[in-house]
Amino acid sequence: MSSQAQASPALLGVGILGAGPVTQAIHLPSLARLGDILDVRHIMDVDPAVAEAVAGRVGAKFSTSMEELLADPAVDIVAICSPHQFHATQVIASCRAGKKAVLCEKPFAMTGEEAARIAAVSAETGVPIIVGAMHTFDPGWLAAEDAWGELPEQVHTVRSSIVLPPNPRFEDFATEIVGRIPAPGNDSTGPEAIKAMLTGGVMGLAIHDLPLVRRFTPDFAAVEVLHAETLSPFGYVISLRAGNVTIELRAAMNGTWEPSWTFEAIGDDAALEIDFTPSYVHAGSATARIRTVGRTTVLGPFGHNGYEGEWRKLAELARGAGQPPSAETLIHDLEFALAIADAAAGRVDTGRVDAGSAAGSTADQEVNA
Repeated sequence: MSSQAQASPALLGVGILGAGPVTQAIHLPSLARLGDILDVRHIMDVDPAVAEAVAGRVGAKFSTSMEELLADPAVDIVAICSPHQFHATQVIASCRAGKKAVLCEKPFAMTGEEAARIAAVSAETGVPIIVGAMHTFDPGWLAAEDAWGELPEQVHTVRSSIVLPPNPRFEDFATEIVGRIPAPGNDSTGPEAIKAMLTGGVMGLAIHDLPLVRRFTPDFAAVEVLHAETLSPFGYVISLRAGNVTIELRAAMNGTWEPSWTFEAIGDDAALEIDFTPSYVHAGSATARIRTVGRTTVLGPFGHNGYEGEWRKLAELARGAGQPPSAETLIHDLEFALAIADAAAGRVDTGRVDAGSAAGSTADQEVNA
């Protein structure tokens, strides 16, 4: 990537709030492949050593202040990669600073009320917002949407299944991580630890696929969790119903040698199966299969993944082209995730959650995969 001093005026400048592993191992490599349209101009992190080291990799300015980054005229697009509790404040500030587009890592708010405030500010300022649910921008998923016909109307079962090693393994393959903070340990199997793990699993990992799930669940507001179980060292098994659709959410982060991330939507006479690449693997898109009686249509893999897809969409929006996701979509996606997280955690109070395998887990484990 070119330095700020050498940047072409045709390039859109990117500023990033938060220089942790996701920025270092996912976003910067994605942006490096888009150097003809996007240029990293400013990196902010509360740790000055991390900010300087990460900015130095791409020839960008660094700071420890959100206000300084937002005041930088070289920044057109802001990416918010900070801890969850800062997202709403930083999204709103970025919109009010007059930037051309905002990317916010999931979740973009912690409550429905925060989401509504963000939507109102986006509408008032005209600044489009994208939430980093990268699978919704994956060319494999987009091709499936174009090809599946009436499948959503007949789907009765949806499954999201994720088996991954802990994030640091992928992060170390992708880049040299600066300033990684070890996840705190938690040996408790008590109700509060289990609640936290279920909530963290839904809002940190399952949330990547929940916008896809919601595509097949028109009655998403009627969420009933049937079973919720935690896995060691980190994982969950959650079964639920949303209207007439049965949903299975499964994840395990352990010492697996073969990562797997699959999504299925099964109807009466058609089915969709998508194999996604792990987030930290910069190796093209998902592959989708649409099966009907006697026929299987294979779509993909395509040349880029969902992270690169969302950056391409941001550049398009920043130039005044295309349509951003509607505020209603973003709010409903968040409300769906919060409802599942709350209902799963709520089963702990009834004593119906299996806590037997939760030892050694932590809800604070980084699950930005």
